[in-house]
Amino acid sequence: MRTLVNRQRLGFVASVRADGTPRVSAHGTLAAWDRETLVFADIAARGTVADLLENPAVEVAVVDPLLRKGWRFGGTARLLLSGPTFDRLLGFYRRRGVIATAHHMVLVRVERVEPLVSPVYAQGWSEAEVHARWATHWQAQLGGAARRQGRRR
Repeated sequence: MRTLVNRQRLGFVASVRADGTPRVSAHGTLAAWDRETLVFADIAARGTVADLLENPAVEVAVVDPLLRKGWRFGGTARLLLSGPTFDRLLGFYRRRGVIATAHHMVLVRVERVEPLVSPVYAQGWSEAEVHARWATHWQAQLGGAARRQGRRR
């Protein structure tokens, strides 16, 4: 699970607005901080942060886009504004080349974990078949993007 989180870095964070409606936002700084904690940096996450200040309940979903498998992590968020852990996390992100600054660091104490698995597996597809299908899809997308870039030059 930690390997997937650290490799993907992109997680979809679900929080609850003050009116009780859900908010899902993408965070590209997701990492496994330790065996029980995920972290992401608040670079421009005003809505998520406001939600978590009111209600620290949070879920984070991470999926491998080629295998169409991943994990849903549920837990409690804690926001850091400063201090030694904040500084260590800021250094961690700077070494990764991700950010120069952040408003908060959000630590998520993981209390539950559930697998996320595409329904395609229920149809009898193997991991190798799913991987091949999506690798082909993304290669075509990236190839098309490269061709479009070449035409613009």
